[in-house]
Amino acid sequence: MDELPRKSQTAIQQVKKLPVVLLMENIRSMHNIGSVFRTADAFLAEAIYLCGYTPRPPHRDIHKTALGATETVAWKYEESALDAVQTLKSSGYRIVGVEQVEGSIPLQDFSFKDAGKVVLIFGNEVEGVSETLLAHCDDCIEIPQFGMKHSLNISVAAGMVLWERVRSTI
Repeated sequence: MDELPRKSQTAIQQVKKLPVVLLMENIRSMHNIGSVFRTADAFLAEAIYLCGYTPRPPHRDIHKTALGATETVAWKYEESALDAVQTLKSSGYRIVGVEQVEGSIPLQDFSFKDAGKVVLIFGNEVEGVSETLLAHCDDCIEIPQFGMKHSLNISVAAGMVLWERVRSTI
């Protein structure tokens, strides 16, 4: 079977990125972070911000699921998620929490078409996006769920939301 055509690391760094930053607030799982890196690479996300106690590269458990994406996706560690949000907001980003809260917009009803530069905030696996960050969100979106559980793994949620963002541009 022929190998799929892939861009080199140098070429990927020069390609125009999707104007989306993924902000991870106090994520516990290194496997989640590695998977988010891979997803961000697949959809050419601009960057990932790792905040609070979120693990960061280099670490073998992150690399195990990232499969090299930590080298192709720009990332930054920021101890304070609030500082990161305020800086990004002042740079013209629309701040969007991915969280089930009163007034959140179902993912399928949210329009990314004219959203411009967007920060997607994903919160802790148990606690979700903090109240502090929710207070700074321009919007909150949620992924409708119909089973007994009402949460998804962060890496799955990130993939679904990023795909909706990409889909709005094609």
